[in-house]
Amino acid sequence: MSRLIRAVINTQALRHNLRIIRQRAAGARVMAVVKANAYGHGLVATALALPGVDAFAVARLEEALALRAAGVMTPIVLLEGVFTAEQLQESARHGLELVVHDALQIELLERMSGAHRFVLWLKIDTGMNRLGFRPAQFAAALARVRSLRPAPLEVRLLTHLACADARDNAMTQRQLALFRDAIRGLTRPVSIANSAGLFGTLPLQCDWVRPGLALYGASPFADCDAAALDLRPVMTLTSSVIAVRDVARGETVGYGAAWQAGRDSRIAIVAAGYGDGIPRNLAEGTPVLINGQRAPLAGRVSMDMIGVDVTGLEQVQVGTPAVLWGEGLPVEEVARHAGTIPYELLCSVSQRVPIELG
Repeated sequence: MSRLIRAVINTQALRHNLRIIRQRAAGARVMAVVKANAYGHGLVATALALPGVDAFAVARLEEALALRAAGVMTPIVLLEGVFTAEQLQESARHGLELVVHDALQIELLERMSGAHRFVLWLKIDTGMNRLGFRPAQFAAALARVRSLRPAPLEVRLLTHLACADARDNAMTQRQLALFRDAIRGLTRPVSIANSAGLFGTLPLQCDWVRPGLALYGASPFADCDAAALDLRPVMTLTSSVIAVRDVARGETVGYGAAWQAGRDSRIAIVAAGYGDGIPRNLAEGTPVLINGQRAPLAGRVSMDMIGVDVTGLEQVQVGTPAVLWGEGLPVEEVARHAGTIPYELLCSVSQRVPIELG
């Protein structure tokens, strides 16, 4: 096994998180979001490790085709839908389900040749102002979709919450009210809850939930880590020490001489950098696990290496394991030191980092 950086994926933790999600979903069906290479965890490997989900969700057609090529026959939903007649025909060939959020997409369906019948998800924009029909446009859009020939296999409804990661946010309450008003009198299946909505405090009353981040064992909330939600980290980003240096008091480490030793120090150099997806703006003092012991980042993150102050730690040498985030070090904590969110760290893991199933 290489001593250099790798992302170790714990499939047992993945399935544990799915069980917790099902408990929270209270009977709703689960659409596992595996876009962006399954949030950096490996698209195909993640899907194959989750045979019990009711559907997968991806952002783009290429992701869906990769799953079908790997033999994944579970329903797949294109969250952004399609934009050309060719994409529509390809979606039909592979039995994909489509989110419809724009009149152009309805027009493509109206002009489509052939007798394919889709499952369609009609999206209502309740305030996110990215994709979807505004509530005032929804009835007309639904009427056009219902008049398609051949008729859709099923028309389902969804919206997306802008502030679900802030519990009891008034914006979420407004969005829910707009959505319920728009669909009043309809009995079609609905999907509202992402990870934050699923673990939040507001009752969303979904037929389908769309977990992403929670599935991978990270918290969508700023005020708690995954363990508080009974979720387990799926990815452990691990590497090794490739050098250990004695640095005298007053000497500096790394580019820009940004870190200066306040005492005679020992610095471990770890094979991990922004070329691997480690944020360059990680703050001095960000924790790294060196052989299971916390030690602070020393100096700037460079392309292939970081320095870690291991002064006082025993048994640190070339080959000693280092964990950047994952088991024992929540990705949410590291994200806070980078001034970002765990989504970005997980999705930014570089393609040069090998993925290993652990």
